[in-house]
Parts: sequence; C-alpha cells; structure tokens
Amino acid sequence: MVPRLLDSIIPILRKISARQREPFSTVPFAPDPDFIDRPEILAWIRAKCAGPGARAALVGLGGVGYVNVHFPNITVLTKKSKSQLAIQYSHNVRDATPQTFVFWVHASTKARFEEAYRDLADRLELPGRHDPKVDVLRLVSNWLCDETNGRWMMVLDNVDDVETFLSRRREGDERSESSSTPLAVYLPQSRNGSILITSRNKDAAARLAGGHKNIKEVRAMDESQALHLFRNKLQSASKEEGAADLLRALDYIPLAITQAAAYINRRTRWTAYNYLDEFHKNDKKKESILNRDAGDLRRDASASNSVVMTWQMSFERIREERRSAADLLSLISFFNPQGIPAWILRRHSRSVTETGDEDEADSAFDEDFDTLQAYSLIAATAETDMCEMHPLVQFCTQVWLSSFGDAERWKQKFIGLMAREFPTGQFETWAKCQQLLPHVESLYDTELTTDEFLKEWAQIVTNAAWYVQMKGSYMIAQEIATKALTATERVLGQDDEWTLTSATVLASVLQCQGKYDEAEKLNRRALEGSEKELGIQHPDTLTSVSNLAMVLQDQGKYDEAEKLNRRALEGMEKELGIQHPDTLASVNNLAFVLKYQEKYDEAEKLNRRALEGAEKVLGIQHPETLTSVSNLATVLQYQGKYDEAEKLNRRALEGREKELGIQHPETLTSLTNLASVLQYQGKYDEAEKLNRRALEGREKELGKGHPDTLNSVYWLAYLLHKQKRYAEASGLYQRACDGFKQKLGSHHPDTIACVNNYSTMQEEAERERRGQSRTSAYDDRVMLKKTSIHSFSSLHEDETTPASTSRSQKNKQGSIYARLKRRIGRKGT
Repeated sequence: MVPRLLDSIIPILRKISARQREPFSTVPFAPDPDFIDRPEILAWIRAKCAGPGARAALVGLGGVGYVNVHFPNITVLTKKSKSQLAIQYSHNVRDATPQTFVFWVHASTKARFEEAYRDLADRLELPGRHDPKVDVLRLVSNWLCDETNGRWMMVLDNVDDVETFLSRRREGDERSESSSTPLAVYLPQSRNGSILITSRNKDAAARLAGGHKNIKEVRAMDESQALHLFRNKLQSASKEEGAADLLRALDYIPLAITQAAAYINRRTRWTAYNYLDEFHKNDKKKESILNRDAGDLRRDASASNSVVMTWQMSFERIREERRSAADLLSLISFFNPQGIPAWILRRHSRSVTETGDEDEADSAFDEDFDTLQAYSLIAATAETDMCEMHPLVQFCTQVWLSSFGDAERWKQKFIGLMAREFPTGQFETWAKCQQLLPHVESLYDTELTTDEFLKEWAQIVTNAAWYVQMKGSYMIAQEIATKALTATERVLGQDDEWTLTSATVLASVLQCQGKYDEAEKLNRRALEGSEKELGIQHPDTLTSVSNLAMVLQDQGKYDEAEKLNRRALEGMEKELGIQHPDTLASVNNLAFVLKYQEKYDEAEKLNRRALEGAEKVLGIQHPETLTSVSNLATVLQYQGKYDEAEKLNRRALEGREKELGIQHPETLTSLTNLASVLQYQGKYDEAEKLNRRALEGREKELGKGHPDTLNSVYWLAYLLHKQKRYAEASGLYQRACDGFKQKLGSHHPDTIACVNNYSTMQEEAERERRGQSRTSAYDDRVMLKKTSIHSFSSLHEDETTPASTSRSQKNKQGSIYARLKRRIGRKGT
C-alpha cells in the first residue's frame, strides 16, 4: 500500500519542485564591455516582445563583429552582431525581471538546436529526459507551454536556414530526410513566453516570427558608433590618428573595424593612418579578385570589398610574420565553419613537421593557433578542443589563395587529410564519422582533376555514404554513392577497384530501399569485375559473392542464393579463418537463406555458431552481435521454441535501442520480431502495440511504399485477422498486397503469401457471416494448407521477412565493410 502511495505522490512532488525552481539564464555570454548601444533597436525589441506569445526577429549582415566572452580558464572570441544585441537584451530582461527564465538556443543547424534543448531538459531537470524512448524536444516544448512554470524568454540564435525549422517532404519522394517533424513545432506560442530570433535570412526570420512586420533589419553602424567601437578596441588613444579616414574606408563594418584595431594593437608604432596607408597599397593588387567575387558575399559591393581587403592584408601580414600560421589558416578555410576539431589540425601539423618531434610540432601548432586568434580570424569554442571560423573569413581566405594560384593545392591537402582521417562506417568509428561528416559534405560536388586526387576523393565519399547508410539515412546515402560511382566511372573506368567499390556501396543502399533489381545488376557487375581483376578466391571477390546472394534472397531466389552463400563461406573460412568477422557474417548469411528453405536444424546450428563467434570477437552489445541474436531468435521461432525466441528478441530490441536509437531501421525490425513471437504466444495486446509502433516508425523513416513498411502493414493485418477483426484487417491486407505486387512483382513469395492469407481471411469472414463455424484447429489447418512455405516465412520478420531491413544491414556490415576495409587498406579508428 505504502509503495503504491509513494509511486503516485513522487511525480506530483517532482512537478511541484520543478515549478518552484528559481528562474535562471542560459545565455553563455557576459555583457560586452565594448557594446555599442543601439537604443532604437532595443526599444523595438522590448515593444515587440511585450505581448503574450510574442515573436520578433533581428535580420541582416551589418555588424559582423566579435564579442569577448569569458569562460573559466578560457577567453572565447565569438562572432556576433545581431546576436550581440540579443545578448544585451537578454541581460536587460534578467535585470528588469529576475523572475523570468532566459534561454539561449543555438539554431544554426538541427543538431545544435537539439543539443540546446537537451541541455535545457537537464537544467530544468525534466523527468524522463534520460529515457531513450522519450522525445526530449517535445518534453521541453511541453514545459514551455505550461504557464504554471512561470515566464520565460528565448533567444533563437543564427536561424539562417529556414529548412532547418520548416522542412517539408519533397514532391515525388516517399521519404526524405526532411520529412520528420519540423523543428518549428517545438517552438510554442505560449502566453507566458516570447522568442527573439536572429538570422541573416529575412525569409527564414519572417516565417518563424509570423511575418515581416515582426522583423527588424540591423543595418551597419553610423560614423559615431563606428568611432566609438574603434576607440574601445584600441589599446592606446595615441593610435587613433587617421581613424576617421580609416573607418570610412572600412565602410563602418564592425568586423573590419575590430580586425583593424587588433592588427594595429600588435604593431607597437602603428596608428590608424599606418594601417590605412598599408590598406591602400593593396588596392590594385586585389582589384580583380574583389570585383570577381564580391557578389557571393550577399552584401553591398563596396562593403564586401572593404571586408575582403581588410582580411587579405591581415592574411599577407600573417604569412610574412609566421608562414606556418598562414598555412594553418589556408587549411582551415576548407572545413565547415562550425565545429572544426582542433585534434585533426594538430595531427596535420605533426605530419608536416620536418623533425618528426611531436612535442615540437604541438608547440608550433599552438603558436600558429594563437596567432590566428590574435587576428580574430578563428575562435576557440566552449566545446573542448573545437574551433570555428566565420564563413566570410573562409571565403576571403580562399579568394586570397586563388590570387596567387594556391587554392587548388590547399584543397588537395584538405582532401588528403580527410582521406586519412575519415573512417569507414564500422560501428566503432561512428563518433568520429559524425564529427567529421559536416566537413566532407562540401566535397560531394567537387570537380575532379587527377586520378590520384579522385581516388582520395572517392575514398572519402564512399566512406561517408557507408556511414550515412549505416545510420539509416538511405536516400542521402544513395545520392552520395551515386555521385561517387558516376565520377569513378568517368575518370577511372568501369573496372577500377574504386569504381567497383562505389558500385558495391550503391547496390547496398539500393537494396536497403527495396530496389532489388537495380541492386542485383550492380552486384553482378561488381562480382564480374572482382573475379576478372582479383581472382575468384580473393576476399573482395568473396564479398561480392555474398552481396549478390543477399539481394537474390531478398527477391526470393533462394536456391541460387544458397549456392552463392556456401561458396562465400567456404572461401572466407579458407582465406580469413573461421573466427574472422567476415566469415561469421557469411555464416549468418547462409543460415538466413536456409531458414527460408525450412532447413531449420542446419540454420540453427549456423546461427548459434555465428552468435558465439560475434560475442567473442565483437562483444555482446555490438550491432553485428545483436543481429546474430535476432537471427537465432527467428529460426527458433520457426521451430516453435517461443520462450527462448522471446528472450532473444527482447535482448536484441533493448540493445539496438541503446546502440542505434529507437527510430533506426534495425530497431524497428526488432519491434516487429518481438511482436511476431508474442502473437504466437497469444499475447495479442502487446504484439499489436509493438506492431503499430514499428509501422509508424517505418512509414516515417523508410516511406509508405518501402518493402519493410509493407511487411509491417501485412504483419499487422495478419495479427488483426487472427483476432477476427476482419474489417480492420481487410484494408491493411489490400494495401500490403497492392504494394507487394508493385514493388516485388506478383510471383515474389511475399506477394503470394499476402494474397493467400487475405483470401483465407475473406473465406473465414464469409463463413462467419453465413453462421458457419469451424474449430480453431481447423482454421489453422486451412491457413497452413492455403499458405505456402514462403508466406509462413514472411510472417516472421527480420530477420523474419524476406525484405527485412535488419537483415540487409547485417549483411552489409559484414560484407560491404569487408570490401571497403580491403579497398582502403586500413581500418577506421
């Protein structure tokens, strides 16, 4: 009695405690001591944000300045302008109304927005935030909507891409990566809160703020404001000589002013006049470059040119003072502006050190890094071992490099570095892949010039496609892999090893999307090329054999698939050994096809061997091990060993939710697997809940017409059918049958199974309508009689369905990766 009472009281007490929490601010920046007051803008913000549920936005490029931000043991230079006004307003709100929560949310990307909301959930100590099944964004949104939590104000900083918040499904796509819930849904218009948005994009700001009437353009400073800023940044008033002329030449742009002051401060005897004199010396030298590229800056032409000239003078001065710092700047200019890992820059520095002394290289790197920071060209971030660079600085750096023909050389250095550092999509490398992925995305459309350059590029792009595929983003992976194959075919030829590897990866991605005919053609091409170039017993050739077998069994061509799988396994055992991960993958593949041929005893033995080996070699929580768990559960279920199958399926589901996430295609497959065995135990309620969750997830992640989604529809129809809920089941059966015919063809085992079971249900429903009754045992005999072996198989997913996502994922992990690993000649770390 007491425990139950406590269970009911504790959530209430937590909620009361949350409501009584002392309001706080998450603004990560202190007020800027050099802040130049813009009273008209701050007054406008106050007026706009005064009403309930108000939204306002600051837009424009004018004033791309830098604010000094102090963290423990580190000073961060963070790029701000509109954001600087938002910082000041945030502190004004806290000073005027201490009872108001003030939240700062970085919104330049979806990932940063999600990270900010997770941080808010932690700061607010929201119950359930650590539950992997809980939507943390929704959790925070619900808290914001609850007026009993008190007043709050949010700054949504750097919303430059409207698609980040208002994404919609692209026309003609069954599913796109943007088809998930738009982030704008998580921005409530609550009576107790207001949102201030900063953006360079007027359209993005207007759409989020509720129209152009709610946006304010932040224009460049006037002369007096610019002079005030310049004086604040100078270390000595004696350096002001010529300031008015200099500021006019810089068009009063805060970033240019700040950088000019930083440069002057570093030169003991320099004044503004000296800087202006040096500035004018570069006019003719830089004129053609500035005229050619000014339009890309999306600014007034004169303003853009002024900024570019200011930076180029700094670049040249750095090159004169410290060549290695200029080299570092050149390399950084090809990274994504945000989240640049300092560790990869440090590794590059070590690789080019002539002495090979790591301590010496690290010391030199620190000096280079500090030099670039002193000129405000890069900024360290609060995140450990990360830095960032303003996009305009990057642009101007590349323009500067082009002016003396060095841009291509540094781009190739960047590609070479990424080719060495970007790992394959193997599970152990996912964290590193995720960190580096934003920095290689710009390479997908790179124009290729040399074979050597192309091979490094192909390595990066192929690895990126593999990683994106393993994370379940199949459409994006297809786009990347297609570009890789097109380029390698054009430059390297049809039979080059990287062309074959690109074909293999694309085939794998197509298979994941249920495009089996295309995948088969590419796999046969890859196998033929490997046999010709490498020989029939080479591990890469055996990998191609296994890949082809995979897609054949997805098409229901079990006899040919079995022959190929036996060939692959025999070869892998001979070439790699019986405990090699690729050999164990081949064991699983053969067991898989044997299961569909009702060779259960042999399949079970192979599955147990694969699981035992994976646990020993990879560990019990590795995704490949979890797939082996799932495969064994399926073959046990086929033999009626439901209790053991249930335990294994629960283990696989729990592990996949933890390692892959609750919406990953393999996790959704585990949901269906568990539902399947629960149904055969008569646990219909739980089975139905799991099936509906799996169907919803697959529709969202894979699209409504994907074979795996159709299989979930089919399985749910069969479950309802067994419960005599004929009306509900009928529509689902019809959808599944029509979809299978369209996607797989009328003669595919899944299509035949669906049609047979639908027909059986219609007969049962008609008998009941006429008042005829049959025993349950008779019904089951009718079902087995009317249902082919293939239809029985298709009612047990995963590794229960012929079109299983998880099955495809497993085989790719064990087969495609082997090809990548050998082609690349290294294992990602």
